[in-house]
Amino acid sequence: MASKITEQQVEHVAELAKLEFKDEELTKFTTQLGSIIDMFEDLTNVDTEGVEPMTSASDRENVMREDKAVKSSKKETDALLNNAPDTDDGYIKVPAIIDESEDGE
Repeated sequence: MASKITEQQVEHVAELAKLEFKDEELTKFTTQLGSIIDMFEDLTNVDTEGVEPMTSASDRENVMREDKAVKSSKKETDALLNNAPDTDDGYIKVPAIIDESEDGE
């Protein structure tokens, strides 16, 4: 059943995700994605009559603490900043991850 998805479709999705595949990778991923889709299609044959819908695979609930700012000591702040790869004026610098250009460059 893996023939339901084509290499052109995988290539299109890869392009949307800004991924590039070599020809042999494209063939491999087309086969793998087809197998994954087949597995999901198998689920349509499962008899779920009388099965209660569920929102989680576990009956555990998240326990959240109140989200409030706590002033750190100078020693704690310095220890944190000393472990950071790059800092500026008491802040941790991180590379930009938002790319708004059309070509991804």
